[in-house]
Amino acid sequence: MTTRTQMSDWFETSARAVSALGTPGFASALTTALRSIVPYEFTVIFAYYRDHKPLDLYDDFPAAKRKVMVDDYQEGPYLLDPFYLNAAAPTLPRLARLRDLAPDRFYQAEYFRNYYIQTGLAEEIGFILNIGDEVGVVISAMREHKVFSAREFRDLEAAFPFVAAIAQKQWGGLITQFSARPETDGPRLPQLIEDAFQSLGRNLLTPREAEVVEYVLKGHSADATGRALGISPGTVRIHRRNIYAKLRVSSQGELFSSFIAALSELA
Repeated sequence: MTTRTQMSDWFETSARAVSALGTPGFASALTTALRSIVPYEFTVIFAYYRDHKPLDLYDDFPAAKRKVMVDDYQEGPYLLDPFYLNAAAPTLPRLARLRDLAPDRFYQAEYFRNYYIQTGLAEEIGFILNIGDEVGVVISAMREHKVFSAREFRDLEAAFPFVAAIAQKQWGGLITQFSARPETDGPRLPQLIEDAFQSLGRNLLTPREAEVVEYVLKGHSADATGRALGISPGTVRIHRRNIYAKLRVSSQGELFSSFIAALSELA
């Protein structure tokens, strides 16, 4: 915040957010406070717990954009979202840019090409918050026409302690709002991949193949996948060929589409 007017606006709007704690107007008041620091077009606030469908705590999208950003997202693409993957695992609470969380081939991955590109966003940054009981909350600020400058990012980052504290106060008991999905042990996305494709009657993937699918769908290159799994890039490519044959697909795009379709069968 660089001007006296901006500081005055922040003091006033953040006080209103505190006053709105425990009311339906809290999220809107908090969003107004953040926009007093840096202007941006859209806000969405998701709560995440393990592999449960995210809770949409608040958004201010117009109807057409909401379908992509909330309705479609909750049907499965969230599992490949770098913000979900950071918020749903033990992580350092922080403000982060999507591009800083994304894998090395994220912008060539089908999650980006088939889903995220539909959002039409220039940039998304998010407050990644741990509010207890393994529940993560991400408050996303989104722009359509330009990225957040380094100075704007720093200004929002300065508000992080306030945002984290007030979010904990508002949403500390969210664990009770998640549906009673049976728990699984170990990595959950590979198991969901196996379950999803099994639901379509496909041949079962081996645990290693499910892990390779996970990294491919997230946007990791063969080199990055190999490093993560302790195997060579060539072995990753062999696994990928076997996966495509088993699932009767010929491209990463078909793999992504099959995965999302299969997830709908599990809903």
